[in-house]
Amino acid sequence: MTLRVDVLTIFPDYLAPLDLSLIGRARRLGLLEVHVHDLRDWTHDRHRTVDDTPYGGGAGMVMRPEPWGEALDEVCEALPGRTPHLVVPGPGGDRFTQRVAEDLASREDWLVFLCGRYEGIDERVYEEFAGRYPLSVLSLGDYVLNGGEVAVLAMTEAVARLVPGVIGNTESLTEESHTGGLLEYPVYTKPPVWRDREVPGVLLSGDHGRIAAWRHEQRLERTARRRPDLLRDYQAQQGPGAAQGWDA
Repeated sequence: MTLRVDVLTIFPDYLAPLDLSLIGRARRLGLLEVHVHDLRDWTHDRHRTVDDTPYGGGAGMVMRPEPWGEALDEVCEALPGRTPHLVVPGPGGDRFTQRVAEDLASREDWLVFLCGRYEGIDERVYEEFAGRYPLSVLSLGDYVLNGGEVAVLAMTEAVARLVPGVIGNTESLTEESHTGGLLEYPVYTKPPVWRDREVPGVLLSGDHGRIAAWRHEQRLERTARRRPDLLRDYQAQQGPGAAQGWDA
């Protein structure tokens, strides 16, 4: 079934890159359906107001619940018989990881992204719609962005590329970073010597067993050096003896 993605934002043009590259191709092939909505279309004043000052004081503005409520009431009923999974990008959410992307790609056929701005969305919106639909607050990392649009671009690409048919060579998905809990091994192409730097000889040997072993060792070494937290998780999941000799 085609993966449908709806995005609610006050900056629709921000999502234009979703029409480029493999994601744009997936849309043209009918593997991915993307609908971007301007939240201001659900306002009713001449200024198209979506925010107001926070109760209790404090800096910044908060997005009002009324336009969000009306927008979600309409968008989430666009496909009778199907249930959307609401996703709110935000630094206070659970970490968005490859495993989360895989889970969304395998279990969901409709994602609705809510792009917050300013100091965020009125909490009552979460309370209202979490009682009606699955709702996840997800964070790209431990930092703050101006809004959810950048995160939506990243999350949509991470999920959509796992939809069958989006990536032409599916084998490329099995050996990349975070697949199986490790980072990807280094890759090389022609020429065999560039600026006096040679491609590792094992890759020119034609011995697929040696190449596979070398690549696995490289994944372990790179993960231990760059992301020791991932190596510890890998060792815990694989059991005694996994990644033996590598210090996480």
